[in-house]
Amino acid sequence: MNIDILTMPGQLFLGTSAESARAAGARRFTSAAKAIRFAMEQAAPVSLHGAQLCVGDRRYGSRQIRSLHRQLTAIGQARGPGR
Repeated sequence: MNIDILTMPGQLFLGTSAESARAAGARRFTSAAKAIRFAMEQAAPVSLHGAQLCVGDRRYGSRQIRSLHRQLTAIGQARGPGR
């Protein structure tokens, strides 16, 4: 896991498609880890279909967000499946 990105501010776009996520605009978080936890633990599951996390000049899609969340869970920094 790239730990550096977890502490960087992140913008999270959520929507049923990439287009609807961009149209809805970004939610800003003080850290990418908080954005990842919000996406996986609080947001409606359907909104992950078009999800995109922007951290610095990097962009992560829904599969990558899920993978990062699994890694956060493994190190005890996020809740596991079942919310």
